Amino acid sequence: MTDPDRARVLAGSRVSRETAERLDLYVAQLRRWQPIKNLVGPATLTEVWSRHIDDALQLLDLAPEARSWLDLGSGAGIPGLILAIAGAERGIRVDLVESNARKCAFLTETARLTEAPVRVRNARIEAVIDAYVGTEIVCARALAPMTQLLAWTAPLLKTGTTGLFPKGRDVQAELTQAATQWTVVNDLVPSRTDSEARIVRVTALAAPSHR
Repeated sequence: MTDPDRARVLAGSRVSRETAERLDLYVAQLRRWQPIKNLVGPATLTEVWSRHIDDALQLLDLAPEARSWLDLGSGAGIPGLILAIAGAERGIRVDLVESNARKCAFLTETARLTEAPVRVRNARIEAVIDAYVGTEIVCARALAPMTQLLAWTAPLLKTGTTGLFPKGRDVQAELTQAATQWTVVNDLVPSRTDSEARIVRVTALAAPSHR
């Protein structure tokens, strides 16, 4: 099956032919493992390039100089593994943290096939987050509400790491709720794959207020 969006996405992302071939390998792996592991919503496989690949690739444009990335709750490798594949030629390395061992098996095997510069950590976020102080970028997609994401990533966001968190139409409500517990410096970047979606870019975080 050829996704009609493939050519458009690849042209827009300006990746090399070798990187495009590695992204093709990723897509093939996703389709091969999906019936067994249920990695993504089955209906999205017909739009994998626009719904998943391009949705991940847009994060690279928001941090073009960053080299160290951390992806939480990596699941099917969206966005972390895709970012590693696409960013390998610019020296990016991504740590993928995932608590589900079966999903880690997919990530490990697909990273091997695509030669993606990643490290897969089969662990709970709260058990390993402190080890990533100093990471330039932390990201997570479809993992948890903003309040929980900020609680998990506070050790990083308080010390200079930038957070990139793709969110849907309820993003403002999530930020309003988060503001009752955190002082957050952020901006909202329109998603290029969904007119109702935004990417929350967090550049600073203060300790929870005690009101």
